[in-house]
Amino acid sequence: MKQIYLDAAAATPLASDVLKAMLPYFQKHYANPSSLHKKGQQARQAVEDARKKVAVLLNATPEEIIFTSGGTESVNLALQGKALAVRKGHIITSPIEHPAVLETCRFLERNGFLVTYLPVDRFGIVSPHDIESAIRKDTILITIMYANNEIGTIQNIIKIGEIARQHKITYHTDACQAGSLELNVQKLKVDLLSLNGSKIRGPKGTGILYRQTGIALQPLLYGGRQEFGLRSGTENVPGIVGFAKALEITQRQRTKENQRQIKLRDDFIQKILKTIPGATLNGHPTQRLPNNINLSFGGIEGETVVQCLSLEHIYVSSGSACSSGTIEVSPVLKAIHALNPRGSIRVSLGEDTTKADLERVSMVLQKIIVSLRQVT
Repeated sequence: MKQIYLDAAAATPLASDVLKAMLPYFQKHYANPSSLHKKGQQARQAVEDARKKVAVLLNATPEEIIFTSGGTESVNLALQGKALAVRKGHIITSPIEHPAVLETCRFLERNGFLVTYLPVDRFGIVSPHDIESAIRKDTILITIMYANNEIGTIQNIIKIGEIARQHKITYHTDACQAGSLELNVQKLKVDLLSLNGSKIRGPKGTGILYRQTGIALQPLLYGGRQEFGLRSGTENVPGIVGFAKALEITQRQRTKENQRQIKLRDDFIQKILKTIPGATLNGHPTQRLPNNINLSFGGIEGETVVQCLSLEHIYVSSGSACSSGTIEVSPVLKAIHALNPRGSIRVSLGEDTTKADLERVSMVLQKIIVSLRQVT
């Protein structure tokens, strides 16, 4: 029986071309990029070539790209780095941000910073008007994610960026789920942007922070002053090369692949809403990630559905990967006042997902829901 992996929002398989690009830097070009000898400089050249590649893809300059160990470190460097650079002030965010943002904001609150958590509407949209109304004289940072990792809703970050610039406030966006969307930082009007590799068929433990020239950040790590003094430590050369290659492939294919996934997504949603009584869609119906489907079913537990699907070799999620293992209701679903939040599952498509895969999932899911409702 074919295994059907539908948890791309949590992690994706490494693309074969990415692996091919990385392999030479494990055993052949393995030297420390900070070394002055020839082998060290070969590794340094690979890092800088990757930096230039990422900069071109983001319409940034190479000096604005900081390599990190992933999205969480990137977010922490952006938020803590900005806060520590100014020492006090007010931050605006939302309650549906990734835990990397929310936990960092809570840490900053414990250390004297003030944080406003703006409400979202039933689709998970943050109102730009609410953001502008929340701005104070001491507001130093706005951090609103590009696209939500659980319900897939895409925010109007260009409008948010315009507001931030009008008020001369630094704007950060967590774009870790948005690697297949528009990433031109000039168009997006962002000052800080976080990305990671594991969501775009790149290696785990890799990511970047885009930092616009002139935005002062305090480093979180001290040592050899790598990454322009903002991220000390010997660079992960294979990971950096792999991240750049994965981002290049994703951005090159994004228009065609997004169209394909949107068709699969919408057909699957319509079929489930039509064939399973009490099924509801969470998140915005159209302003959402091409591969994201978040559904709720009345009278059952989402975790049970995930386990039953797993027995059929179908792999989905009941929430974001970073909050898995808990039986608490998702804060995101709470924030949007979702119907039947405990009965939710997240189906996230990948490049290997086919129409036949989703037809099988639909049939199996219908049987599971009927069976579970009969025993509850």
